[in-house]
Amino acid sequence: MRHGPAEDEAPSGRDADRQLTTAGRERVRHVVRELIRRGKSPHLVLTSPLVRARQTADIVIEEAGLPSSALELKNELAMTGSARALVRDVVAAKRKRAVLVGHEPELSALVFELTGISIVMQKAMVVAVACKEDGTFRLKFVIDPKEL
Repeated sequence: MRHGPAEDEAPSGRDADRQLTTAGRERVRHVVRELIRRGKSPHLVLTSPLVRARQTADIVIEEAGLPSSALELKNELAMTGSARALVRDVVAAKRKRAVLVGHEPELSALVFELTGISIVMQKAMVVAVACKEDGTFRLKFVIDPKEL
């Protein structure tokens, strides 16, 4: 999941401090409710520590009714790490329905690397990818907030 729409500039001037807008928070809530409506409620949320991603992850946790222990901060999702290695760890640990909250263009690149499908992830978009028994990945579904 890509983080929701955020302010253009943080008062601090640091990109990492940009917060979700009010409309961005509502968009994330709407998308998470759709995810739950489809019977795909997450069990785990892994997030970039950047403020806008963390706020998105907090909304996922709240809407899904998950305990705070279901949230993990992962530097690999902070636009500088290796999200592919994180995916390998999640699969190896057999962690089901993990939502990874991150940024562009890293998330689109990760989806392409895993599935061979090119998707530009819009803000608050969910792209569900499943690992098959043979270790390959397939695209399961996309929730585009602009289509809800």
